[in-house]
Amino acid sequence: MIKKIISRFVLLVLPGLLLISSQIYAQKKAVKKTNIIIIVADDMGFSDLGSFGSEIHTPHLDKLAKNGLIMNQFYNAGRCCPSRAALLTGLYPHQAGVGDMIQDRGYPAYQGYLNDSCATIAELLKTAGYTTIISGKWHVGLVPSAWACNRGFDKSFTLQNNGSSYFNSKPLYNDGRKVTFLLGNKEIVREDTSLYLTQAITNFALDALEEQKNKDNPFFLYVAYNAPHWPLQALPEDIARYKGKYLSGWDTLREKRYEKLMAAGLLKKEWQLSSRYEKVPAWNTLSAKEKESWDTRMAIYAAMIDRMDIEIGKLLDKLKTIKKEENTLIIFLSDNGGSADDVKNWNYVIQKSGTPGSVASIDSYETPWGNVSNTPFRLFKKNMHEGGIATPFIAYFPGVIKAGTINTQAAHVIDIMPTCLNIAGIDYPATFKTRKLKPLEGISLTNAFHNKPFKDHKAICWEHEGSRSIRKGKWKLVAEKGVSWELYDMEKDRTETNNIAQQYPAKVQELQQEYNAWAAKVGVVDLP
Repeated sequence: MIKKIISRFVLLVLPGLLLISSQIYAQKKAVKKTNIIIIVADDMGFSDLGSFGSEIHTPHLDKLAKNGLIMNQFYNAGRCCPSRAALLTGLYPHQAGVGDMIQDRGYPAYQGYLNDSCATIAELLKTAGYTTIISGKWHVGLVPSAWACNRGFDKSFTLQNNGSSYFNSKPLYNDGRKVTFLLGNKEIVREDTSLYLTQAITNFALDALEEQKNKDNPFFLYVAYNAPHWPLQALPEDIARYKGKYLSGWDTLREKRYEKLMAAGLLKKEWQLSSRYEKVPAWNTLSAKEKESWDTRMAIYAAMIDRMDIEIGKLLDKLKTIKKEENTLIIFLSDNGGSADDVKNWNYVIQKSGTPGSVASIDSYETPWGNVSNTPFRLFKKNMHEGGIATPFIAYFPGVIKAGTINTQAAHVIDIMPTCLNIAGIDYPATFKTRKLKPLEGISLTNAFHNKPFKDHKAICWEHEGSRSIRKGKWKLVAEKGVSWELYDMEKDRTETNNIAQQYPAKVQELQQEYNAWAAKVGVVDLP
């Protein structure tokens, strides 16, 4: 009797169970974790892409924007190091030890390298089987414990410091700082004959992607371009495409970019174009020789962005070639706004004045063109006004993000870590290895990818070298070091043209108290 029951089970029931089991296994095998690519530009302003109002040729990024998501109120942390620390960790930069640059300022929040209270995206994604890759600017610590190869990246080609010649790795400074490139944990030297840096960064990423061609495990690729950070250096053929195109001047160009931003639906009609920066002369007061010199500078800057877009196009083509495009989230942003750096007047910068755009020249595009890059906003990189912290943000995710989506909620670079974890199905841990981690400050943006609202921040705060701000709902309180607080209604006046602090003293006091509580929490110190 028992044998008959077993026999019937084997003949009738077991095949069905095996079929169900095989189907479940096949479904599990078919569900692949999403690949993630984050691309960061360096010192590029809000309006420097074609899809954000620019005349610069950026067809590949524009295509991602057209077929993906634009967030028009996305914020960075105002400068290279803090933004990168916040992006990598999901914490405010002070909490990760990088409240300023990579010099130790003598306080925990400003030690100048990633501390033990944070984990990087790469470290956590590795726990879910991701291959992790970085190519480009690191800039969150020179000590070995903070190197990319020791912070979760399997493959790494990194520029450790803030800036470099685009043709070699010789120092830009005469104060003892050197430019260090690492391949893994080995220092490498770039000579004048080296590949243009934007191309070198791309090529390392392309090789790494090729290695993923036949692998089933997901990958995380962080491509951190140095472009268009000074020195203004570009390939001659790229410069030639823009020479003479900026002779109409910065006043006309700001108006044209503003009009394009309005037409694209990225600005509200209430947001007026801010006035030309007070230290910038009217274009029509310049001599013909001065106009030609300024045209050349902006032509080089535009060429640097154009080349970056060309190289991003190569990455997109590679994704298609290795058949990974359909399962890859791509995020693009800038680490801060356009720069007002005037390196020709900095005595700690090595001065070179050879052919503009070449390895023999070290130059920057200064406040006039930085003011254009940050159209329609005020001020620059290092400032906590919108010109310093507003980022052009694009996300592309085939089959998930609806083409042409625009999200208008306020978000911050601290939100990238929780977004990546959410995409990968990972919970943020309280501890990592032997390190006790600070709780995440960011929130996941994945709802935005599905054209749904995401949870608003209670408030977002900033501090960098005394420049400080808090945004809460429609209100923004902001001040430069040693200057009184300014208050703006961001629904009516995101370009910060009408300071209403005197009209709402109670709101100023309320937001100041909230900012002070945040500053105490993250370790802000009034540095000299």
